[in-house]
Amino acid sequence: MPKSASLSLPVRGVTSETHPIPAPAALLQWTLMSSISSHLHLIDWHWLWLSVAAFLAGVLNAVAGGGSFLLFPAMLSMKMLPVQANATNTVALWPGQLTSIAAYRDAIRKNLRLAIPMAIAGFIGGTAGAVVLLNTPQMTFLHLVPWLLLVAAVIFALSGPVSRWLERRKTRNAAPSHPPRRLPVFLLTIVVCFYIGYFGAGAGFLIITLLSLFGFQNLNEINALKVVSTTMANGIAFLIFVFEGQVVWRYCLLAMVTCAIGGYTSARFARMIPQAVLRGLVVFIGLAMAAWFFWRNP
Repeated sequence: MPKSASLSLPVRGVTSETHPIPAPAALLQWTLMSSISSHLHLIDWHWLWLSVAAFLAGVLNAVAGGGSFLLFPAMLSMKMLPVQANATNTVALWPGQLTSIAAYRDAIRKNLRLAIPMAIAGFIGGTAGAVVLLNTPQMTFLHLVPWLLLVAAVIFALSGPVSRWLERRKTRNAAPSHPPRRLPVFLLTIVVCFYIGYFGAGAGFLIITLLSLFGFQNLNEINALKVVSTTMANGIAFLIFVFEGQVVWRYCLLAMVTCAIGGYTSARFARMIPQAVLRGLVVFIGLAMAAWFFWRNP
């Protein structure tokens, strides 16, 4: 018996040259690698990207906001129509926003006379925005996407400086001021909530800025009113998109679950990474996605 586990056979027409037959171990390894390679070709990597993007979107929304910058492009990569991708993105993210109501329930109860008009404004604006979105041609909305992402990224970029300015303004105006003018706040909240129903990224900060500019000073009160209006606007958009059949549920349910997991595990990230770094990361992602869509769109 030969000691080598391979054999050599002559090649026809070449008497001096032989080709080895692989040994059993080498043959097994080659078969295994070939099997793995063939299975990798069967994997739809878009599903994996959607799962990762949804998880990261849950993390970002919980600690800084801006999860739509990742999740909406991931929805588009699943070969959905642009309006359907936006609707599915809204529905997937809304349950996470709904939990904020519970977090601010005491502040909402104390400011019920303000919360009710803000909820009505969210209902009106969100309804109008969702209806206009559903009546926007697919290609028109696709061409609007990079501009919407760019605007949202700029809003996030301004959030830090404007927040510091509002804090300085609050310190200078420590003396009691006149009551906030509620009618302008109500009307402008409808405008912001229209944007929420249509697209929505970065709108929470717009509500905070709006309330601060019109004389609201208590940060807990401002956040409670923001949560009421944005949750109502996204909630009515949620219902409209579902009833109109614009939600692709197999992608939506996956994103819901992974977003919730990302939001739940985000506390560790919030403690480890400074807020300024998180905001900078959100702005970078938003600008990068806007640039990609500008390059991609004809």
